[in-house]
Formats: sequence, structure tokens, C-alpha cells
Amino acid sequence: MTHVKQQIFDKIKSYDRIMLFRHIRLDGDCVGSTMGMKALIKATWPEKEVLVIDGQHSDSLAFMNEPDEDVPDEVYAASLGIVIDTATEKRISNPKYALCKELIKIDHHIEREPYAPLCWVEEERSSACEMIADFYSTFQSELKITQKAASCIYAGMVTDSGRFRYSEVNGETLRLGALLLDQGIDTEQLFAHLYLREFESLQFKAYVYGHMQRTENGVAYIRITLEMQEKFGLTFEMASAAISYLDCIKGCLCWLAFIEAPDGATRVRLRSRFVTINQVAENYRGGGHAYASGATVYGEEEKNALIREADETVRSYKETHDNWL
Repeated sequence: MTHVKQQIFDKIKSYDRIMLFRHIRLDGDCVGSTMGMKALIKATWPEKEVLVIDGQHSDSLAFMNEPDEDVPDEVYAASLGIVIDTATEKRISNPKYALCKELIKIDHHIEREPYAPLCWVEEERSSACEMIADFYSTFQSELKITQKAASCIYAGMVTDSGRFRYSEVNGETLRLGALLLDQGIDTEQLFAHLYLREFESLQFKAYVYGHMQRTENGVAYIRITLEMQEKFGLTFEMASAAISYLDCIKGCLCWLAFIEAPDGATRVRLRSRFVTINQVAENYRGGGHAYASGATVYGEEEKNALIREADETVRSYKETHDNWL
């Protein structure tokens, strides 16, 4: 991958303007990787213009998410575009990425669409932010880093790795995290931003525990209706956090959160341990990582079909494997 990283470094160095793109429905990794990369480039080459434009907002990530105002199409046309943490074109939040003079893809999801001429994809990485940290590490004799850049990148590593708990985390992940921590990150402030919750959200968490369900073979799931979201004053992002509440049930190797959206669709968060679940998501307009994916379903029939398919996947795994707790 060193050759690909060198090509990306040379492209960034050669352009006066770089446009950074990410996926729809913000998370810590896509925000941290884009804002971190922006800060890295600006610290190294202050004269360059670096823009992140998509108009998305997240209350919990507002402390590091600082998108720019949109610019005329001709500005895109003279720019280098870098899409980070986005597996497929349809998930890129700003469709104007296609206007860029050249395009680069940096991603850690299972490769589905090599939509850019220059792609750096490492599926085994715990986060896109880990890749940005590796990019800095590779060229740290030439790149300058700030505490702000380090904090953004570290935040994405923490959130996408489940605080360094997931199977993709290895020694290199932690070494790169240490390199960032050496820049003086205020971890107490960072974790306060990431994990302090409003009182109402804890009431919602209690509701989830009181209404979660479980299939015969060990799939835990919760359905979050629009009425529930209104009752607890939830944003879509807050409702989606329910998936993390179900991750510690002994015997449940897969857990699902069904979140109703105003457009009639239901977004599904799928998580698992040991058993791969992305193939189930792919059958329902989605995909992602082996143990963390997303999907979209319409109506009760599709919801129930997805639950049955996840249950069958877990049943098959349990029958053929030991030591799954």
C-alpha cells in the first residue's frame, strides 16, 4: 500500500484546492477522518484551500464537525476530490464529488465499487481514521499535525472500533492511537463530548431494555417507531444509538435496531460477534462490515424476513462452531 499512499500524497501536494467527501448519516469515523485530514493538510500547506461540504449536522459530533459553505461548480471542477469512509457512490453525501478534476477513494469497508481511479482500500482496518493516522505516520517527516487534527482522527478511531474492542483492532491500531495521543489530546474533554448523554436519552435506554425482543437462536432486536422518537425527543442519530444498548446479551450473537424514518422506510442497524452479518444486510439494500452493517426495509413483511434470515444465520453458525459463549 506504500505506493498507493505515495500517489495520494503526491496528488495532494500538487493541488491548490482539495475537496473532502464522506458518507450520508454522519458518524464519528467519517467526521473525524475528513476533519482530521483537512487539519493535516492545512497545517502542512497553509496556502491550500481544503473544503468539506455537505450540510450535514450531528449534535453529538458538532464539537469537531465544521463543514464549509457550498461553492460554485467550477470550484469543484478545478479541485482534487478525496472521498473517505464511503464504500459506494450512492452513499456519498455531496453528489458534486463527480465534478472534481480527479478523484481518490480512501476506505476501510468491504470493496464493492472502486469508483475512483486511485483507490486505497484496506478492509481489515478498524476505521478510516486509522488509515488517516497511518497516512500521517508514513509521511510524518513531511506532514505537520496539530492537536486538533490528532483529536479528530483519534475520535474516529475510538468510535468506529468500539473503544478498541472490535476484532479489527490490532497492535498497529494501538500504536497509531499512541502516536496521536502524543500530540496532547485532551481525552477527558473528548470522551465527555462523545459519551455524555441527555437525561431523556437515558430514559429511552431504559425503554429499550424493557421492550427488546429475542429470537429462538439468539438475535436481539428493538423496533423504534416514529411515535417513540417523538415521545423521547430523539433525533435519528439518537435513535440509532439503541443498537449499542443490545451488545452485551449473553447468547445473542447478533442484534438489530429497526428505526422508522419519515419517508416510510425503516433503517436497520445490524451488529454481531463471531458470525458475519453483512451478507444479510446486502439482501436488504445495504451492506458494510462483516460484523457491523446497515440496511433498509419497507413494511412489516420485510422487517420480519430480515429477522428470520439473521436468526437462521446465527442458528447455522452455532450448529457448526464452538466457543461462541
